[in-house]
Amino acid sequence: MGDLKNKQLIYLKGFLFLFGGIVASLIILMECFTWKVAAMLAIAVWCFARAYYFAFYVIEHYVDSDYKFAGLWSFVQYLFRKK
Repeated sequence: MGDLKNKQLIYLKGFLFLFGGIVASLIILMECFTWKVAAMLAIAVWCFARAYYFAFYVIEHYVDSDYKFAGLWSFVQYLFRKK
């Protein structure tokens, strides 16, 4: 499958990810709402978002500007090749 180039479809894809995350979070909270579960869910989402940012932006701009990542699997392969 080729790269997505249509700007409207790119925006749609982003909003679908956001919608999916919101729906999944609400379902989790509806199943077992406590403030502790809500806090842990928020922390987990924030940590995964920061890890994703680290894997792409930080590594590419501050560690190895020659390497361009194509996805998380590409990042894992990059880590094992560097050792």
